[in-house]
Amino acid sequence: MIWSKEETLTRQEIEEIQLTRLKETVNRVWEKVPAYRKKMEEAGVRPEHIETLRDLAKLPFITKQDMRDNYPFGLFAVPKEELVRIHASSGTTGKPTVVGYTRRDLAMWTECVSRIAVMGGAAKEDVAQICFGYGMFTGALGLHYGLENIGATMVPSSTGNSEKQIMYMKDFGTTLLVATPSYALRLAEVAYQMGIDPKKDLQVKIGLVGSELLTEAMRAEMHKLWGDDMLVTSNYGMSELMGPGVSGECRYMDGMHINEDYFIPEIIDPKTGEVLPPGEKGELVITCIYKEGLPLIRYRTKDVTRLIYEPCKCGRTTCRMENLDGRTDDMLKIRGVNVFPSQIEEVILGVEEIGPHYEIILTRKDHTDRMEIRVELLKATDSYRELEAVEKKIKSRLRVMLGLDARISLESPNTLQRFEGKAKRVRDLREGI
Repeated sequence: MIWSKEETLTRQEIEEIQLTRLKETVNRVWEKVPAYRKKMEEAGVRPEHIETLRDLAKLPFITKQDMRDNYPFGLFAVPKEELVRIHASSGTTGKPTVVGYTRRDLAMWTECVSRIAVMGGAAKEDVAQICFGYGMFTGALGLHYGLENIGATMVPSSTGNSEKQIMYMKDFGTTLLVATPSYALRLAEVAYQMGIDPKKDLQVKIGLVGSELLTEAMRAEMHKLWGDDMLVTSNYGMSELMGPGVSGECRYMDGMHINEDYFIPEIIDPKTGEVLPPGEKGELVITCIYKEGLPLIRYRTKDVTRLIYEPCKCGRTTCRMENLDGRTDDMLKIRGVNVFPSQIEEVILGVEEIGPHYEIILTRKDHTDRMEIRVELLKATDSYRELEAVEKKIKSRLRVMLGLDARISLESPNTLQRFEGKAKRVRDLREGI
């Protein structure tokens, strides 16, 4: 099923909508947002210079630092009294990034999430349990209103109290789960501890996961615990752009469809800022072309992906973004080698003797980087031979994947920390990093 006709427009129709809305947005921020106007003047560009979509590259980038520098409302294009909702990031690394929505913005957000929910298999018959934290985080309310809009029955259970979450699933007949990939795995783990087999005793057949990178290894782990027939799709968004609903996977899982009538994607070289040709991998940049409250232009997401423009087998014609490789700011440099945590995760989840929970610890001794990876055995054993075999297997696969050695610490089952929100897998203890 396809929710909106805008998902099947021709490339020419999509680009006509994008150009019209881009011009309107550029004019609005020039007139309404002094900080934007200053950046545009410094770049030597005015609204009348935007004549084609190619001219988007003339406009300056916006970053998270710009949002912090203009905290809380300095980048807003409407007065505060026109806002009907405000969200904000956690602000763990400084001032939070604040986002706001007009009534039209909320309608757009609901429409975008409805599309990605339907392309991920959701229907009005579903009982949808939201296991994101409700509050200033955009994920829970974003998915809630989109799923409710298509007619699904909502269970706003939030995060925490995993045993009660499983009880709700069983008693309410939950068919659709919204969670981070790591918390979805944790819920299955808790279910087994309660004597409940998610494959047989629960009715969850759809997983709309987000807020965390979903690797193919993690998707396979989801199927292992929840069942092979569970449809697990990833969706993408961030609070700065709107929240969830920027893009999402369909049943064919060949990239995440971008809602191009509301967002223009670009791929740039993260070092030079140069726009890369279609099909090249680089940093994703998104321009919001319909938002009233906070219409960000050329926002640098720091997410690494590439764009796919060929029509999908599902019938949608919108551009797709490949599942993320990671983030430019998540990339670790270890003994001169660039490493994404997702590469380490792929190795770990491919070893059948260990579970999906892990921790990467980086230290430095005698000017040399050292990496320890703590993993959790699925079954406890006192056999030195078995433990040594598992350790050698992990080390060997890491060398093939990364060309690096690491110390492997094999922990007992149920030892490592579990996460209800975004998992924090890396501890970088190197001085000066």
